[in-house]
Amino acid sequence: MVDHLMVQEQLREPHKEWKHMVSVICLNQTYRKHVKIILPKLFARYPNPKAYLRGSHKTQQNMLKPLGMWNVRPKRIRRMTEEYLNWDGWDVKDLHGIGKYGSDSYDIFFMGIIPEDVKDKELRKYLNDKYDNIFEFDDWQTTSIVYNKHMFENIKDGDLV
Repeated sequence: MVDHLMVQEQLREPHKEWKHMVSVICLNQTYRKHVKIILPKLFARYPNPKAYLRGSHKTQQNMLKPLGMWNVRPKRIRRMTEEYLNWDGWDVKDLHGIGKYGSDSYDIFFMGIIPEDVKDKELRKYLNDKYDNIFEFDDWQTTSIVYNKHMFENIKDGDLV
């Protein structure tokens, strides 16, 4: 994975949506640099949800160990994957292990929605870079989206809105 791009920008079909969910669980409380090393190996071994569920828990623990929480993370991914296979596609927070960051990320990268209250600094940085500084930073705790006339001028077909 390329260092200067977010993990979410580099996920590819097939099963891109599931890979996104796995990725945000992996990104929780760890360095994205480490996640970018682990994910290609994980998805090579488990390219889809069913393959992950058929996989050995011990092998998954060993693969995810460098990210920390090696006992919890594989279980969280497994439960999310079980729920994902029956998910109605409506609210991503219905999936186990997908919290605010995962929900905001899903809205941005899959739904084309910019949530009003993005708290994650990497997601805010991505949006600021992509949409010409849409956030005003009152302080590190509070942000608000600034819609200006220049924001939408450079958006091409297929860009997230």
